[in-house]
Amino acid sequence: MKFPRILLLPIAGISIANMPIIGCAQQRDFEAEAQTPRIIQTQNQIQNPTPAAPIPPQRRIGEVPFVPTPQPVVNAMLELAKVNSNDVLYDLGSGDGRIPITAAQKYNVRRATGIEINPELVRRSQVNAQQANVGDRVQFYQQDLFDADLSNATVVTLYLLADVNLRLRPKLLRELKPGTRVVSHNYAMGDWKPERVVQVESTGGRRHTIYYWVVPETVPANLR
Repeated sequence: MKFPRILLLPIAGISIANMPIIGCAQQRDFEAEAQTPRIIQTQNQIQNPTPAAPIPPQRRIGEVPFVPTPQPVVNAMLELAKVNSNDVLYDLGSGDGRIPITAAQKYNVRRATGIEINPELVRRSQVNAQQANVGDRVQFYQQDLFDADLSNATVVTLYLLADVNLRLRPKLLRELKPGTRVVSHNYAMGDWKPERVVQVESTGGRRHTIYYWVVPETVPANLR
C-alpha cells in the first residue's frame, strides 16, 4: 500500500536460496489458514457501515500503512467477485501477498499480480508465493500503484484509504475493461455507488465492510 510517485522495476526471478525469509519460518498456506467468512450483513441491512477498528501502522513508506487483511475477509472479497480460473487479478497495495496467493491457491486464477511499494514486503510476498507453490502464476512488482498498467485485469482488489480510492477511481474507470470487477475492503469510492456491500466478521468479532463494483460500459461524466 503505497506511494511516493516512483516507478520501480519489477522484482522477478528472485532466488529463495539467496533471500532472507522474514516472518515465514514454515511453509505458508493461506488457504489452510483461512476461516470460513461469516457474512453478517448485506447492502440492504447496512445503514451506516462502520470500518473495523484502526490498527497502528507498522510502517508508512507511501500514504497507506501496511495493515494485513484478515484471511476470512480475503476469502469473502474473492467470493463476492466470483473469482475463477479465467480471471487475471491485480491487488493494489498487496502487502504480504495474501490476496494474490489465495486467488491462485483457492480460486485457481489464471494469473495474479500484486503491486506494492515496499521492497521488503515484495520480497516477503515472493517467498510466500514460492512456499505456497503458486510462484508460476503469481507475480509481485515494487511499484507505485498509480503507475501500474491495469488494462489486463478482470478483477482488482484494494485495501487502501478513502482519499486514495477517490484519486484512484478515474484510473480504474479509464484503464479497466467494461465488466471488470473491483472489490475494496472497508473503503468506498465516493459517487461511484457499489453494486453490493456486505459486512464480514473476522476473528475476535471484528467487523469489516466489503464494497463491490463492476466497471460500466459507459462511464458517467461525474466519475471520470
